[in-house]
Amino acid sequence: MIEYRAIRVALLGAGSVGSQVARLLLEHGDELAKRIGAPIELVGIAVRDLDAKRDVDLPRDLFTADAASLIVSADIVIELMGGIEPAREYVLQAINSGADVVTGNKALLASHGAELFAAAEQVGAQLSYEAAVAGAIPIIRPLRESLAGDRVERILGIVNGTTNFILDRMDSTGATLEDALATATELGYAEADPTADIGGYDAAQKAAILASLAFHTTVPVDAVHREGITGVTADQVESAKRAGYVVKLLAICERLADAESGAEGVSARVYPALVPRTHPLAAVRGGNNAVFVEASAAGPLMFYGAGAGGVQTASAVLGDLVAIARRHVIGGPGTSESTHADLPLLPIGRITTRYSVTLEVTDEPGVLETVAHVFAEHGVSVEQLQQTVEASTGRATLVIGTHEAAESALANTVASLAESPVVASVASVLRIEGAV
Repeated sequence: MIEYRAIRVALLGAGSVGSQVARLLLEHGDELAKRIGAPIELVGIAVRDLDAKRDVDLPRDLFTADAASLIVSADIVIELMGGIEPAREYVLQAINSGADVVTGNKALLASHGAELFAAAEQVGAQLSYEAAVAGAIPIIRPLRESLAGDRVERILGIVNGTTNFILDRMDSTGATLEDALATATELGYAEADPTADIGGYDAAQKAAILASLAFHTTVPVDAVHREGITGVTADQVESAKRAGYVVKLLAICERLADAESGAEGVSARVYPALVPRTHPLAAVRGGNNAVFVEASAAGPLMFYGAGAGGVQTASAVLGDLVAIARRHVIGGPGTSESTHADLPLLPIGRITTRYSVTLEVTDEPGVLETVAHVFAEHGVSVEQLQQTVEASTGRATLVIGTHEAAESALANTVASLAESPVVASVASVLRIEGAV
């Protein structure tokens, strides 16, 4: 038997994930070689600061600040730097030099994925990115390969562990958003600047990647409707609990028929939503992630596990590395992205779902009739209504659940309610997702 030469691997970045990838490559190299059919050689680790403190004690002679020279010496480049530049430049350099690439860079893929995949396809290179969405959870390969022959209708995903931890703590302890965020920061679930997480930016990047894969259509991150959790209150969470729901930040990717044109299109959006406690996603606790896929033939599928963490995400990176290295041994071109469906991208106003609207109103005769009339004139059907009266203030709280309605119709309804003399304030509007 002819022994295949060592496959040279360059690592860009040695943060929490990169340092664990390097450690596992060094510690389990012999075992990985048996799976691949060839030895793996970590030829170097490119970092910005050679003297920075690392999570793992790694050989000093592996580190270099010269990423460009390291890239041209490698068969496979693992990019775990994060950010757009110089990561984009380095990935393109790797592809154009004949190397395959493994990346966990969701921001890069969400903004420049089409460019990178086109470059890889042109030269027959492989670009793999299991670690870019949901950490250790295998979701990219199932969508990219296992479900490639099926018709994915919808994806509901909890893809940000920080916001899930915060919302779960608000639900389980009654904490405010501020207190839950402080706990998340103290325990290491949230960064010092949590904007990317609580603002929904991180989840939107992942939604763009999932939608592009599921519907074989390029979905740029700018086309993803994004709302974070900064407006979620303890009162909303408690009200949801009483009604049998839990509040989750969801990434939703959906195949829809456009009501205006009748043509099939794609919706990708991120926002906090009410999820029935009977739905599998309601049971996703703490910092965990889960992706619920609805496919035409396969039916409902649930992918659940750790959505972050250095060693957990390193598992996804190494899975891609082994698959690519096997291709080096066996031969053949890389697997290109299937984004040729070119479905139109639908704005948020074209979706239909159910809603829960909370109003603060004056407690006087005729208020319910006035509110019901506003809903009716915009074509939004009321399914249920709960009223709580606060006698000392002369105010009442109405929690109104709707039947399925168009987002545009609901937006017009809320605008009219806000202008109504009987409505003191529109306290809350939450969409309901995952209900049967």
